[in-house]
Amino acid sequence: MKKLILALFSGILLAFAPSAFAQKYAYIDSQYILDNISEYKAAQQQLDQLSIAWQKEIESKYAVIDKLYKDYQAEQILLTEDMRRKREMEITTKEKEVKEFQKQKFGYEGELFKKKQELIKPIQDKIYNAVKKMATEQSYAVIFDKSGDLVMLYTNPKYDKSDDILSAMGYKAGNKNQAPDAAGGAKQGGPEAAPAADERK
Repeated sequence: MKKLILALFSGILLAFAPSAFAQKYAYIDSQYILDNISEYKAAQQQLDQLSIAWQKEIESKYAVIDKLYKDYQAEQILLTEDMRRKREMEITTKEKEVKEFQKQKFGYEGELFKKKQELIKPIQDKIYNAVKKMATEQSYAVIFDKSGDLVMLYTNPKYDKSDDILSAMGYKAGNKNQAPDAAGGAKQGGPEAAPAADERK
């Protein structure tokens, strides 16, 4: 979600031009917004449960392979060449199977990725649409995302529209001082890890 709103691009290049001083700017903290949406919390719990269950299954499969390998090492001297090949093939096959299982669950575009898209993306889209609506109706040239990759050295809480977005989406605002910060810093005032957003009229 940290790249949810890089900016609403209309006029972003003007930010570096003299005419930009006539533009209006604001910012949001998309992670803070997500943390105050109950559907997001439920989705995260569901994803965590899936991840834990699959990880346990993978560990169980590796434990079986480990036992097969140790048994093979202990009995190797007693096995015929044909029996050794069969045991080695069994271990190799199971290793390939568990790696494929791991890829199916956790790999790029695997089941966890698809489930995250199914559960999280609709919420992200709602936030984006609410931000776009606010920018259009209130004539903001750019709305930055404080929890994104854009470095915001300082942010004035006056221009933080996160609670406005939550309200527009029908959610109650949370406590910004207690909400986790993506950069590990305070939510209001002081140096921030995420660009300063001046609102100039």
